[in-house]
Amino acid sequence: MDLFFTLLAAGLGLIFVVALVRCVRIVPQQWMYVVEFLGKYRRTLTPGLHVLVPFLEKVRTKIDMREQVVGFDPQPVITSDNLVVSIDTVLYFRVIDPYKATYAIADFLEGIEQLTVTTLRNVVGSFDLEKTLTSREEINRHLSGVLDETTGDWGIKVTRVEIKAIEPPASVRDSMEKQMRAERDRRAAILNAEGIKQSQILTAEGEKQAQVLRAEGERQARILEAEGQAKAIRTVVEAIHDADPDAKVMAYQYLQALPQIAAGEANKVWIVPAEITKALEGIGGALGGLVLGGQRPASAAEGGAEGAEASGRGGDGDSAQPAGLPAAPFVAPGIVLEEEPKREPA
Repeated sequence: MDLFFTLLAAGLGLIFVVALVRCVRIVPQQWMYVVEFLGKYRRTLTPGLHVLVPFLEKVRTKIDMREQVVGFDPQPVITSDNLVVSIDTVLYFRVIDPYKATYAIADFLEGIEQLTVTTLRNVVGSFDLEKTLTSREEINRHLSGVLDETTGDWGIKVTRVEIKAIEPPASVRDSMEKQMRAERDRRAAILNAEGIKQSQILTAEGEKQAQVLRAEGERQARILEAEGQAKAIRTVVEAIHDADPDAKVMAYQYLQALPQIAAGEANKVWIVPAEITKALEGIGGALGGLVLGGQRPASAAEGGAEGAEASGRGGDGDSAQPAGLPAAPFVAPGIVLEEEPKREPA
């Protein structure tokens, strides 16, 4: 009998310890427990230490209040141009009301998934393939609006919906790749042509500027050369005017310049003005009047005698040319001088 009561007391103590352990609940941070009393909602436990009524209260669900991420399997969706694309979505949500999340819907994750699939098919069904591939933001906005409006009754807040991947059929992908390759080739050809065009334009502009600068340089050089020549001539003229030379000096300078004039291969005949011939006659007379040691040179005397004979044969002695003067203007060897004909007044 004593053994029986001992076992009974031990069993009751064990039951008491188990009941005490089950009655004490420690709720972690960002979690909430929904508690029922005899199968009916009683309260929601917040983070901290709580004691339940043994055998009468129990925890129905444990709700994570943090934002959660759930990814759904790729779903086949038909576009408006009858192409089947596979769309993979990612959903971000958080529970804002543990009571509704527990009693308003049996499984809110399943409900969110099915709602996402149906909404996605409705939205993408109104788009063609090209718009579907380029309108991810618009699709995300439609999905977020519909899901947030519907899941609000479930105590769920959908924060963001993202389309992770859109996979068109293999044949469509091949066609798109060919199209993209052709587009890239076209752009490359356009860029190459633009580069060649710009290069030619820049080259032409450079040549143009070079020619302009070269012509400007030649013009400046010619102007400077002409100014230099004009200044030199002006200086020479001023020097001549200051020296006031007579005709004999000028004729002598002309005689000195004749060999340089005759140096050219194409120079054969020069027309000498009448004034120059008169000056040369004067120089010849002056040179003929020079004597060496008071005597005329033999060649000059002979020349004078021959001139006298020629004048005697010619007629009147008064018209004879004086002895010692050249009969014609002095001409350098190899040069033919022609006297410029005098022009009669009109």
